[in-house]
Amino acid sequence: MQNLHKNVFKEITPLTPFDCFTIFSRVKKEFNFPLHYHDEYELNLILNAKGAKRIVGDHIEVIDDLELVLIGPNTPHVWLTHQCTTEITEVTIQWHKDLFDEKFLTRNQLSFIKKMFDMSARGVSFPQKTIEAVRDRILTLSQRSGFDSVMDLISLLHDLSTSRKIFSLSDTSFLNSKNFSYNSRRLEKAFEFMNTNYHNQISLNDVAKLVNMTDESFSRFIKKRTGNTFINSLNEIRLGHASRMLIDTTHSVTEISYQCGFNNMSNFNRLFKKKKGCTPKEFRENFSGVRVFV
Repeated sequence: MQNLHKNVFKEITPLTPFDCFTIFSRVKKEFNFPLHYHDEYELNLILNAKGAKRIVGDHIEVIDDLELVLIGPNTPHVWLTHQCTTEITEVTIQWHKDLFDEKFLTRNQLSFIKKMFDMSARGVSFPQKTIEAVRDRILTLSQRSGFDSVMDLISLLHDLSTSRKIFSLSDTSFLNSKNFSYNSRRLEKAFEFMNTNYHNQISLNDVAKLVNMTDESFSRFIKKRTGNTFINSLNEIRLGHASRMLIDTTHSVTEISYQCGFNNMSNFNRLFKKKKGCTPKEFRENFSGVRVFV
């Protein structure tokens, strides 16, 4: 993430240490803010922007009419006009990352919000049904003031966190690992090892031994905790590093493939396209127009 940040604009938001959050709404004909990140959480509601393109971390997607995304601290993101030809409404809510501290979020009643915040390190997208249910509340939040507006924000975040079918956008490995926790020392150790040695050959047995488990036990363990198999988790890490190199370097796709532990170019291309929806070459081109050097 540190390498990526050299090529991305850091936004200094208008929040002061004495504010709880800020909300601003605008109607515009195009997206013109560069790829950027900031220390605050951001909830972005976008209406009537069908055909626009959203980039969060290493995830790229063309959006529909209704868009609601939660972005965690220091996660690179941008919306691009792309094929959108309509007048766009955008409402952005930003709040300090310490507005809800860790001890507060460990309370039982806040567990869903905490889980959503953990997911936001990768960007969280909400389904259309959820957006329709909360759209008016977001649009009118700016009309409230003081303590009531803070309570409204907490209520909104709770309802979003208990929504069904919310999903993460970017690969974990593309992001600062400090932003995401698996709540397991064994799993953290396993992922740290894979993130450090992704360019080498790594077997299930190597990682299982590292955390003092049998191959079978670790295989079940990682699947239960992450929803991913060992090999899928390793491939995600390798693809995350490959994504970063496609943005940060001028190495050829072949060089990047081998440097990230893929010994078969066709397998690398196939996995990359399956995960990202585009080829490595197309991925690099998508980022080339929005990079800002600071």
